[in-house]
Amino acid sequence: MATLKDRLNRILDRITSDDFLSGRGLGNEIPFYAFDYPPEEELAIREHIHFLLQQLPRSRPGLRVAHINLLELVVDHLKARKLYDKAIALQQKKGDLAALKALRAPLDGEKIATLLAQQIRLEETDLVLVSGVGSVYPLLRTHSLLNNLHALMRQTPLVMFYPGQYDGQSLRLFGLLKDKPYYRAFRLVD
Repeated sequence: MATLKDRLNRILDRITSDDFLSGRGLGNEIPFYAFDYPPEEELAIREHIHFLLQQLPRSRPGLRVAHINLLELVVDHLKARKLYDKAIALQQKKGDLAALKALRAPLDGEKIATLLAQQIRLEETDLVLVSGVGSVYPLLRTHSLLNNLHALMRQTPLVMFYPGQYDGQSLRLFGLLKDKPYYRAFRLVD
């Protein structure tokens, strides 16, 4: 089994390769990839994403990359709809479950997928990197977001940095919480 460092060191070459960017070898599947990692390595992953964003223009000039942090996307969305302060107040007054229930509709996977696609300006993007999956839980469920992104992303590769385990069939956030089965992503590197 490769170490996390070995796996991280293989990402840049993988995501800048012609085969990866063109979706060759996927058999008409949607080019969604998961890079799963131990949740306790979150800070190292954040540093590596920062490194990737600096290196991508050097490794592949002209590659148009968008990075979305899901927590920032959700917070900005709630603030734009003037729901953020209300959600915080509700959580403080009535607890987590009440806040989650109140936010279920505004944070529906389809709405957030549409918002994500608009923010990255899909027609101007060649590659999408997604982080903040663990930070946004339980407000947003990964399988719901990914399922709703299928129709929007077309053939643009998406790499999701996932704090947990992905075995090609199911996502286990933090290695503990089992999400609904999700079969349409590939592991970025083993």
